Amino acid sequence: MQHGDRSSLPPNLILVGFMGTGKTTLGRHLAQTWRRRFIDTDHEIERSARMKITDIFAQKGEAEFRRLERDWVENHMPAGGAIVATGGGLAIPEGMPELLKSKGVVVALFATPETICRRTSASTHRPLLRTENPLERIRELLAIREPAYLKAGISVLTDGRNLPELAQAVERVYRRESRDRG
Repeated sequence: MQHGDRSSLPPNLILVGFMGTGKTTLGRHLAQTWRRRFIDTDHEIERSARMKITDIFAQKGEAEFRRLERDWVENHMPAGGAIVATGGGLAIPEGMPELLKSKGVVVALFATPETICRRTSASTHRPLLRTENPLERIRELLAIREPAYLKAGISVLTDGRNLPELAQAVERVYRRESRDRG
């Protein structure tokens, strides 16, 4: 996606959704395809805090991590032109869906609990899934988070789509929502 006029940046594309829905994979793909900057909020928070997310959760708690996420969105998110993959819980706190919408076009990625469990099963850096029954925990968290994801942006299901198909679906949403913004 080319944008000839550099004086006005295109809106950010902000990908929200539960862990394992494909935010980072899709975000990197779109950033390369569209020749845009890719930002992963989890990496940005780790860099600024000089700690891994698992350590932030263990030493300072989830509330402090959520505070760091909000601070990053409020004070460090680019004005436009970026593809931003957010952490799975970033869109959940009160006011975050609205704040995210003010920063760009928000697309909420969804997948079934079984797909999420399969995609995240080998991961060691997901503190919320360190439990005896990860699938049940995913179902519990999705039930709580789904309303915020739906409120944050346009929903796109990732199940049954390969990366090019998913990218095409999200690009259609982005073009429509960008047009509606301006």
